[in-house]
Amino acid sequence: MAVLVTRPRPDNEATAATLRARGFEVVLAPMLRFEALAVQDDVDARYGAVIVTSANALRGFEQQPAGQRLLDLPLFAVGEHTANAARRAGFDRVISANGDATALREAVLARVKAKELKKTSPLLYLAGADRARDLAGDLGERGFTVVTQTTYRMVPVADLPREASDGFAAHRIDAVLHYSRRSARAFLEAARAAGVEISALAILQCSISDPVASILRDAGATQVLVARSPDENALLEALTRALRP
Repeated sequence: MAVLVTRPRPDNEATAATLRARGFEVVLAPMLRFEALAVQDDVDARYGAVIVTSANALRGFEQQPAGQRLLDLPLFAVGEHTANAARRAGFDRVISANGDATALREAVLARVKAKELKKTSPLLYLAGADRARDLAGDLGERGFTVVTQTTYRMVPVADLPREASDGFAAHRIDAVLHYSRRSARAFLEAARAAGVEISALAILQCSISDPVASILRDAGATQVLVARSPDENALLEALTRALRP
């Protein structure tokens, strides 16, 4: 059985390896492309902690002078994948919320309640250019000062790889993995441009969350599964249960 992975590079390679280990064939079709952005380096800024909702926010940032100065701070990561990226970047005090932006907010509040973090200390939010949720505003409403640094953007990819478009046309692909609303929209537009939208939406669509799934349902997909939790392990479990009951 063949699975199309829309996750951006380089994380899609790890996903492909996991799928192949489970006996699946893999077609890679990254629907978003990573672009690093220059960060303003404020040498006088003093932060109490760093918050990160995506591993992409750390890619390349640790090589900048500003990144090196932050390594001694505690870092709050949305999940274990992002937490591992932070550890690889050199952060020693990493707290994983093991969930979504709401879980991350609660993790920050819990540290304040435990008097392990001062509410008066500004938080540095390393973020992407497109954010699904206003985490900074959410924390701001609870009395925090949040400084947002945009470290990257994800650019939609306009075309499906030939292997993917040919695979849909020949009905050789059995399922598609979706990781974000933006990548799901890019996938739909690329499939439409390639003339394979009908066959692409006729197969199983596995989504990492309900908001992502809604994009696919609105486009006409009828076989849409949602991971039990917003992480890749749960997404792959949903896929495996569906294709190999």
